[in-house]
Amino acid sequence: MTYNLLREFADSWGLVVMAAFFVAAAAFAFRPGSRTFYDKAARIPFENPED
Repeated sequence: MTYNLLREFADSWGLVVMAAFFVAAAAFAFRPGSRTFYDKAARIPFENPED
């Protein structure tokens, strides 16, 4: 493998892979039913640790 081959791969398929990862991460975060999980996680700093 040469530098030019790796660079061509990153220029073409690297962008596609990063875009697919972004779409998958956004879909995971905004999936239906995840609101309760994120609401619970948002309240953790305000809980009393002695409970």
